[in-house]
Amino acid sequence: MNANWPDIPFEQWRETCSALHIYSQIVGKYRLARTPWLNHSWHATLYVNARGLTTSLVPDGAGIEITFDLRKHAVIGEAADGRTTELPLGPMSVADFYAHFLELVRRIGGTPELHDRPSEVPAPIPFRDDRQTRPYDAAAVTRFFEALVLANNVFTRFRTGFTGKASPVHLFWGSFDLAVTRFSGRPAPLHPGGIPSLPDEVTREAYSHEVSSAGFWPGGGGTDFAAFYSYAYPAPAGLADAKVMPDGAYFDRKLGEFLLPYDVVRQSADPEVALMAFLESTYLAAANLGHWDRRALDCPTGVPRRPRPLS
Repeated sequence: MNANWPDIPFEQWRETCSALHIYSQIVGKYRLARTPWLNHSWHATLYVNARGLTTSLVPDGAGIEITFDLRKHAVIGEAADGRTTELPLGPMSVADFYAHFLELVRRIGGTPELHDRPSEVPAPIPFRDDRQTRPYDAAAVTRFFEALVLANNVFTRFRTGFTGKASPVHLFWGSFDLAVTRFSGRPAPLHPGGIPSLPDEVTREAYSHEVSSAGFWPGGGGTDFAAFYSYAYPAPAGLADAKVMPDGAYFDRKLGEFLLPYDVVRQSADPEVALMAFLESTYLAAANLGHWDRRALDCPTGVPRRPRPLS
Protein backbone atom coordinates (compact mmCIF):
# COMPACT_ATOMS: atom_id res chain seq x y z
CA MET A 1 0.00 0.00 0.00
CA ASN A 2 1.22 3.50 -0.84
CA ALA A 3 0.45 5.83 2.08
CA ASN A 4 0.39 8.86 -0.22
CA TRP A 5 -2.86 7.69 -1.84
CA PRO A 6 -5.62 7.91 0.79
CA ASP A 7 -8.13 5.20 1.52
CA ILE A 8 -11.58 6.37 0.31
CA PRO A 9 -14.00 3.44 0.85
CA PHE A 10 -17.21 4.62 -0.80
CA GLU A 11 -19.73 2.91 1.47
CA GLN A 12 -18.35 4.72 4.52
CA TRP A 13 -19.08 8.17 3.08
CA ARG A 14 -21.77 7.39 0.49
CA GLU A 15 -24.32 9.85 1.94
CA THR A 16 -21.75 12.63 2.34
CA CYS A 17 -20.55 12.02 -1.21
CA SER A 18 -24.13 12.25 -2.47
CA ALA A 19 -24.58 15.56 -0.67
CA LEU A 20 -21.30 16.96 -2.01
CA HIS A 21 -22.33 15.86 -5.49
CA ILE A 22 -25.60 17.81 -5.31
CA TYR A 23 -23.86 20.87 -3.82
CA SER A 24 -21.36 20.79 -6.69
CA GLN A 25 -24.29 20.71 -9.13
CA ILE A 26 -25.74 23.86 -7.58
CA VAL A 27 -22.43 25.69 -7.87
CA GLY A 28 -21.80 24.28 -11.35
CA LYS A 29 -25.24 25.35 -12.52
CA TYR A 30 -24.45 28.89 -11.41
CA ARG A 31 -21.36 28.86 -13.66
CA LEU A 32 -23.41 27.27 -16.45
CA ALA A 33 -26.06 29.99 -16.23
CA ARG A 34 -23.59 32.87 -16.53
CA THR A 35 -20.97 31.56 -18.99
CA PRO A 36 -21.22 31.45 -22.82
CA TRP A 37 -21.59 27.94 -24.19
CA LEU A 38 -18.36 26.19 -25.11
CA ASN A 39 -18.13 22.91 -27.05
CA HIS A 40 -18.81 19.73 -25.09
CA SER A 41 -20.10 21.76 -22.08
CA TRP A 42 -16.53 22.69 -21.13
CA HIS A 43 -17.80 26.08 -19.95
CA ALA A 44 -19.66 24.51 -17.03
CA THR A 45 -17.10 22.27 -15.33
CA LEU A 46 -15.12 22.63 -12.10
CA TYR A 47 -11.35 22.37 -11.67
CA VAL A 48 -9.12 20.95 -8.95
CA ASN A 49 -7.03 23.58 -7.16
CA ALA A 50 -4.98 23.83 -3.97
CA ARG A 51 -8.12 24.19 -1.84
CA GLY A 52 -10.53 21.81 -3.49
CA LEU A 53 -12.69 22.62 -6.50
CA THR A 54 -13.18 25.94 -8.25
CA THR A 55 -15.38 27.41 -10.96
CA SER A 56 -12.50 29.64 -12.11
CA LEU A 57 -13.57 33.23 -12.90
CA VAL A 58 -17.24 33.44 -13.89
CA PRO A 59 -18.23 36.42 -16.10
CA ASP A 60 -20.86 37.74 -13.70
CA GLY A 61 -20.90 40.96 -11.71
CA ALA A 62 -17.36 42.20 -11.18
CA GLY A 63 -16.09 38.72 -12.01
CA ILE A 64 -16.83 35.94 -9.53
CA GLU A 65 -15.07 32.75 -8.46
CA ILE A 66 -16.66 30.07 -6.30
CA THR A 67 -14.41 27.59 -4.50
CA PHE A 68 -15.17 24.46 -2.53
CA ASP A 69 -12.48 24.57 0.16
CA LEU A 70 -12.32 20.89 1.07
CA ARG A 71 -9.82 21.37 3.88
CA LYS A 72 -11.48 24.35 5.55
CA HIS A 73 -14.89 22.87 4.61
CA ALA A 74 -16.54 25.97 3.27
CA VAL A 75 -17.79 27.34 -0.01
CA ILE A 76 -15.93 30.60 -0.63
CA GLY A 77 -17.27 33.29 -2.94
CA GLU A 78 -14.89 35.95 -4.18
CA ALA A 79 -15.50 38.92 -6.49
CA ALA A 80 -12.83 40.75 -8.47
CA ASP A 81 -13.80 43.98 -6.71
CA GLY A 82 -12.65 42.54 -3.37
CA ARG A 83 -15.93 41.33 -1.92
CA THR A 84 -15.81 37.88 -0.35
CA THR A 85 -18.07 35.67 1.74
CA GLU A 86 -18.24 32.07 2.93
CA LEU A 87 -20.77 29.29 3.43
CA PRO A 88 -19.65 26.66 5.99
CA LEU A 89 -20.08 23.05 4.91
CA GLY A 90 -21.63 20.68 7.41
CA PRO A 91 -24.79 18.63 8.00
CA MET A 92 -27.69 20.41 6.28
CA SER A 93 -30.38 19.88 3.69
CA VAL A 94 -29.99 20.57 -0.01
CA ALA A 95 -32.70 23.22 0.34
CA ASP A 96 -30.65 25.01 3.00
CA PHE A 97 -27.45 24.84 0.94
CA TYR A 98 -29.34 26.14 -2.11
CA ALA A 99 -30.82 29.11 -0.23
CA HIS A 100 -27.51 29.97 1.45
CA PHE A 101 -25.61 29.69 -1.83
CA LEU A 102 -27.98 32.02 -3.67
CA GLU A 103 -27.52 34.54 -0.86
CA LEU A 104 -23.72 34.12 -1.10
CA VAL A 105 -23.83 34.95 -4.81
CA ARG A 106 -26.05 37.97 -4.13
CA ARG A 107 -23.68 39.33 -1.46
CA ILE A 108 -20.72 39.43 -3.84
CA GLY A 109 -22.67 41.11 -6.63
CA GLY A 110 -23.57 38.09 -8.72
CA THR A 111 -26.82 36.98 -10.30
CA PRO A 112 -28.48 34.34 -8.08
CA GLU A 113 -30.38 32.54 -10.82
CA LEU A 114 -29.82 28.96 -12.01
CA HIS A 115 -31.62 25.79 -13.12
CA ASP A 116 -33.28 24.60 -9.94
CA ARG A 117 -33.05 20.81 -10.00
CA PRO A 118 -30.35 18.11 -10.26
CA SER A 119 -29.11 16.69 -13.55
CA GLU A 120 -28.17 13.12 -14.48
CA VAL A 121 -30.09 11.58 -11.58
CA PRO A 122 -33.40 9.68 -11.74
CA ALA A 123 -36.49 11.38 -10.29
CA PRO A 124 -34.74 14.67 -9.46
CA ILE A 125 -36.12 16.69 -6.56
CA PRO A 126 -36.02 20.49 -6.99
CA PHE A 127 -33.26 21.88 -4.77
CA ARG A 128 -35.62 24.05 -2.76
CA ASP A 129 -37.83 21.05 -1.96
CA ASP A 130 -35.09 18.64 -0.84
CA ARG A 131 -35.31 19.18 2.92
CA GLN A 132 -33.81 15.96 4.26
CA THR A 133 -30.74 16.68 6.38
CA ARG A 134 -27.59 15.25 4.75
CA PRO A 135 -24.54 14.21 6.79
CA TYR A 136 -21.11 15.73 6.21
CA ASP A 137 -18.04 13.65 7.03
CA ALA A 138 -15.28 16.26 6.86
CA ALA A 139 -12.41 13.78 7.16
CA ALA A 140 -13.78 11.67 4.29
CA VAL A 141 -14.20 14.77 2.13
CA THR A 142 -10.58 15.78 2.74
CA ARG A 143 -9.36 12.30 1.81
CA PHE A 144 -11.40 12.49 -1.39
CA PHE A 145 -9.82 15.85 -2.17
CA GLU A 146 -6.34 14.38 -1.65
CA ALA A 147 -7.22 11.58 -4.09
CA LEU A 148 -8.51 14.15 -6.59
CA VAL A 149 -5.20 16.05 -6.46
CA LEU A 150 -3.21 12.88 -7.12
CA ALA A 151 -5.47 11.79 -9.97
CA ASN A 152 -5.44 15.31 -11.42
CA ASN A 153 -1.62 15.28 -11.49
CA VAL A 154 -1.48 12.00 -13.42
CA PHE A 155 -4.28 13.04 -15.80
CA THR A 156 -2.43 16.31 -16.49
CA ARG A 157 0.72 14.42 -17.43
CA PHE A 158 -1.23 11.94 -19.58
CA ARG A 159 -2.86 14.84 -21.44
CA THR A 160 0.54 16.10 -22.66
CA GLY A 161 1.15 13.04 -24.87
CA PHE A 162 -1.30 14.17 -27.52
CA THR A 163 -1.17 16.99 -30.07
CA GLY A 164 -4.77 16.63 -31.21
CA LYS A 165 -7.78 18.24 -29.60
CA ALA A 166 -7.96 17.37 -25.90
CA SER A 167 -10.12 18.58 -23.05
CA PRO A 168 -8.84 20.23 -19.91
CA VAL A 169 -8.66 18.01 -16.84
CA HIS A 170 -11.93 18.97 -15.22
CA LEU A 171 -14.75 17.73 -13.02
CA PHE A 172 -18.18 17.20 -14.51
CA TRP A 173 -20.61 17.88 -11.70
CA GLY A 174 -23.50 16.07 -13.42
CA SER A 175 -21.85 12.67 -13.01
CA PHE A 176 -19.34 13.89 -10.38
CA ASP A 177 -16.26 12.60 -12.15
CA LEU A 178 -12.84 14.03 -12.95
CA ALA A 179 -12.20 13.53 -16.65
CA VAL A 180 -9.80 14.09 -19.54
CA THR A 181 -10.78 13.43 -23.15
CA ARG A 182 -8.91 13.00 -26.43
CA PHE A 183 -10.53 13.49 -29.85
CA SER A 184 -9.76 11.76 -33.12
CA GLY A 185 -10.80 14.81 -35.13
CA ARG A 186 -13.63 12.97 -36.90
CA PRO A 187 -17.38 13.52 -36.40
CA ALA A 188 -19.21 10.83 -34.42
CA PRO A 189 -22.60 9.22 -35.09
CA LEU A 190 -25.51 11.01 -33.47
CA HIS A 191 -25.63 10.01 -29.80
CA PRO A 192 -28.91 8.32 -28.78
CA GLY A 193 -29.24 10.46 -25.64
CA GLY A 194 -31.42 9.13 -22.84
CA ILE A 195 -29.28 10.23 -19.88
CA PRO A 196 -31.63 10.92 -16.93
CA SER A 197 -32.49 14.59 -16.41
CA LEU A 198 -30.15 15.77 -19.16
CA PRO A 199 -31.53 17.18 -22.43
CA ASP A 200 -30.60 15.02 -25.40
CA GLU A 201 -29.34 18.11 -27.25
CA VAL A 202 -26.70 18.59 -24.53
CA THR A 203 -25.59 14.95 -24.71
CA ARG A 204 -25.48 14.98 -28.51
CA GLU A 205 -23.39 18.14 -28.63
CA ALA A 206 -21.02 16.69 -26.01
CA TYR A 207 -20.48 13.57 -28.16
CA SER A 208 -20.48 15.28 -31.55
CA HIS A 209 -16.97 13.95 -32.32
CA GLU A 210 -15.14 10.68 -31.71
CA VAL A 211 -13.56 10.46 -28.27
CA SER A 212 -11.43 8.37 -26.00
CA SER A 213 -12.24 9.57 -22.50
CA ALA A 214 -10.83 8.60 -19.11
CA GLY A 215 -11.76 9.66 -15.63
CA PHE A 216 -12.16 9.03 -11.93
CA TRP A 217 -15.23 8.88 -9.76
CA PRO A 218 -15.51 8.24 -6.02
CA GLY A 219 -18.24 5.61 -6.42
CA GLY A 220 -21.90 5.65 -7.28
CA GLY A 221 -21.34 5.92 -11.03
CA GLY A 222 -22.49 2.37 -11.61
CA THR A 223 -20.08 0.98 -9.00
CA ASP A 224 -20.00 0.78 -5.22
CA PHE A 225 -16.30 1.59 -5.11
CA ALA A 226 -14.00 4.36 -6.26
CA ALA A 227 -12.65 3.66 -9.73
CA PHE A 228 -10.86 4.98 -12.76
CA TYR A 229 -12.66 4.47 -16.06
CA SER A 230 -12.00 4.69 -19.79
CA TYR A 231 -14.37 4.44 -22.73
CA ALA A 232 -14.63 5.36 -26.40
CA TYR A 233 -17.53 6.86 -28.31
CA PRO A 234 -18.34 5.33 -30.63
CA ALA A 235 -16.88 2.10 -29.25
CA PRO A 236 -14.93 0.34 -32.02
CA ALA A 237 -15.49 -3.35 -32.68
CA GLY A 238 -13.39 -5.53 -30.39
CA LEU A 239 -12.84 -2.91 -27.69
CA ALA A 240 -14.38 -5.02 -24.93
CA ASP A 241 -11.89 -7.82 -25.63
CA ALA A 242 -8.79 -5.62 -25.76
CA LYS A 243 -5.99 -6.39 -23.33
CA VAL A 244 -5.20 -3.42 -21.09
CA MET A 245 -2.97 -2.73 -18.11
CA PRO A 246 -2.34 -2.99 -15.22
CA ASP A 247 -3.46 -6.26 -13.65
CA GLY A 248 -6.84 -5.57 -12.08
CA ALA A 249 -8.19 -3.50 -14.97
CA TYR A 250 -11.16 -5.00 -16.83
CA PHE A 251 -13.99 -4.19 -19.21
CA ASP A 252 -17.39 -3.83 -17.54
CA ARG A 253 -19.90 -4.91 -20.19
CA LYS A 254 -22.86 -3.42 -18.33
CA LEU A 255 -21.27 0.03 -18.20
CA GLY A 256 -19.55 -0.37 -21.56
CA GLU A 257 -16.18 0.84 -20.35
CA PHE A 258 -12.91 -0.21 -18.81
CA LEU A 259 -12.61 0.04 -15.03
CA LEU A 260 -9.61 0.09 -12.73
CA PRO A 261 -10.57 0.04 -9.03
CA TYR A 262 -8.98 2.89 -7.12
CA ASP A 263 -7.70 0.45 -4.52
CA VAL A 264 -5.69 -1.42 -7.17
CA VAL A 265 -3.85 1.84 -7.86
CA ARG A 266 -3.56 2.79 -4.20
CA GLN A 267 -2.11 -0.56 -3.20
CA SER A 268 0.31 -0.89 -6.11
CA ALA A 269 4.07 -0.47 -5.73
CA ASP A 270 3.93 2.72 -7.83
CA PRO A 271 0.41 4.16 -8.11
CA GLU A 272 1.35 6.79 -10.69
CA VAL A 273 2.90 4.19 -13.00
CA ALA A 274 -0.12 1.90 -12.56
CA LEU A 275 -2.58 4.67 -13.41
CA MET A 276 -0.56 5.87 -16.42
CA ALA A 277 -0.47 2.29 -17.71
CA PHE A 278 -4.27 2.19 -17.55
CA LEU A 279 -4.70 5.55 -19.26
CA GLU A 280 -2.21 4.77 -22.02
CA SER A 281 -3.30 1.19 -22.71
CA THR A 282 -7.01 1.98 -22.85
CA TYR A 283 -6.37 4.94 -25.14
CA LEU A 284 -4.22 2.76 -27.43
CA ALA A 285 -6.95 0.12 -27.55
CA ALA A 286 -9.55 2.70 -28.58
CA ALA A 287 -7.28 4.53 -31.03
CA ASN A 288 -5.88 1.44 -32.72
CA LEU A 289 -9.20 -0.36 -33.06
CA GLY A 290 -10.86 2.90 -34.15
CA HIS A 291 -8.16 3.56 -36.76
CA TRP A 292 -7.21 6.97 -35.40
CA ASP A 293 -4.38 8.78 -37.17
CA ARG A 294 -1.97 8.23 -34.30
CA ARG A 295 1.05 9.39 -36.30
CA ALA A 296 -0.53 12.85 -36.50
CA LEU A 297 -2.07 12.86 -33.02
CA ASP A 298 0.37 11.23 -30.59
CA CYS A 299 3.55 12.75 -29.19
CA PRO A 300 5.95 12.01 -26.32
CA THR A 301 4.70 12.76 -22.82
CA GLY A 302 5.65 16.28 -21.80
CA VAL A 303 8.62 17.01 -19.53
CA PRO A 304 9.05 20.26 -17.53
CA ARG A 305 11.25 22.90 -19.24
CA ARG A 306 11.71 20.78 -22.38
CA PRO A 307 9.92 21.95 -25.56
CA ARG A 308 8.19 19.25 -27.55
CA PRO A 309 10.45 18.13 -30.42
CA LEU A 310 8.95 18.70 -33.87
CA SER A 311 10.66 15.81 -35.60
